[in-house]
Amino acid sequence: MGPLVVQRPFYPEGNECAHVYLIHPPGGVVGGDSLALDVRVTGGAGALLTTPAATKLYRSPSGAAQVTQELLVDEGRLEWLPGETIAFDGADAELATAVRIAGGARFFGWEICTLGRQAGSQPFVEGRLRQRFGLLVDDRPVATERAFLSGSSLGSVLGLRRARGYGTVLAYPATATDLASCRAALAGTPTAAFVAATLVDGALVVRALGDAPDVRTSFEAVWRAARPTVIGAEATAPRIWRT
Repeated sequence: MGPLVVQRPFYPEGNECAHVYLIHPPGGVVGGDSLALDVRVTGGAGALLTTPAATKLYRSPSGAAQVTQELLVDEGRLEWLPGETIAFDGADAELATAVRIAGGARFFGWEICTLGRQAGSQPFVEGRLRQRFGLLVDDRPVATERAFLSGSSLGSVLGLRRARGYGTVLAYPATATDLASCRAALAGTPTAAFVAATLVDGALVVRALGDAPDVRTSFEAVWRAARPTVIGAEATAPRIWRT
């Protein structure tokens, strides 16, 4: 499996924030593959990370694929805004993203997953997906989202209620004012996703069920509403989102 590639950063906001595009030339992972990402933002720097395409988890006849992402922010600002992860029928994968912030750092990030391939009507009938998305502040666990999904559980009330996609936003620090502005933004966004937002120990947590494009639309609305106070700058969308 080929490595990740980082293009040269763009600076549409001046030197305050680098927009970085992460590219995985092979386009996906299969059973036995291991993909690791280690991001460190320090010294008051700012970075926005995104991807030009979805991450694809292909059928795994033997062994699980592993995707591990460690995001460390110490006295800086990081935005983690990747494209969706698509788990194809028969995929077996473990996804783990750990966010560690310290020293007054700021973070806004999301993760979005789709189960099955909507084009061509290829549902997620068999396979397993284990996912963890966690936020630690000064080594203190603040919010952790865990999912263990199989094809047979997707119709369950305890599963996804037949939804084909889901996602989570984690942002820190956040206040009741941020929560109110995000809820107002969601109320004004036409989408088929079921979305809920709350505060957990100073972190904004947003969860959504629905088709991935609808979840993405909701999360972009939250990002635009929260970025001025959570990150400290008006929302400037990466150019790659418009291509």
